[in-house]
Amino acid sequence: MNLSELPGAELILPGLNDLHKGETNTIASLLVAIAATRLIEAGLDVPKDHLAPEPELTLYSRLQDERDDAYPYYKALLNRLNSFCNALEVGYEYKPSNKQNAADS
Repeated sequence: MNLSELPGAELILPGLNDLHKGETNTIASLLVAIAATRLIEAGLDVPKDHLAPEPELTLYSRLQDERDDAYPYYKALLNRLNSFCNALEVGYEYKPSNKQNAADS
């Protein structure tokens, strides 16, 4: 599975990179922190020691400082995050049987 093709990858993949570099307060790293449990369960390497406490509140506060339309933007970001997680989970759960693989050959 190519993670960069999943919806929301433009936010989540940079967030993972940020966390691996110790950057915990970027919009992208905060999104990853919000869904860390789901991402880890789906098989991604999320550095738990770099997760921000209360990432939802931190993200919303940061958006309020940067924009007048913080709430709709916050909800849009969470929707992108959820889309990424859903696509990732579906991709890892779907494993074609050997019969389907043989039929495709």
